[in-house]
Amino acid sequence: MPTTTDTQRRYPRRKAPKGLCAVWQTASRRSVSYVQTMGMGGLFIRTKEPVAVGTMIQLLIDLPSGEVRGRAIVRSVKAGEGMGVGIVSMNPEDRARLNRFLGQLPA
Repeated sequence: MPTTTDTQRRYPRRKAPKGLCAVWQTASRRSVSYVQTMGMGGLFIRTKEPVAVGTMIQLLIDLPSGEVRGRAIVRSVKAGEGMGVGIVSMNPEDRARLNRFLGQLPA
């Protein structure tokens, strides 16, 4: 399976701060996982048991400036490591909060 590089992404990904977690849930499962990389278009969530590609998830990321909530779809899976998810919807306030947070992270 080919890997996606930042040159192929609409929004670049940045390394998430150590200890940043995301709460995510599907229709039948709920979990808390560390975030490895993140951007306006999505994030990589570390989990030993990722869900299948194409699964819709609800996300909640607790940033220092407040919570960010959204819906995402699993785009890629690395068995035993985690899953790349693409953000498909987020309200404008949460999107602005995420954008401000990402602007503070090193490139």
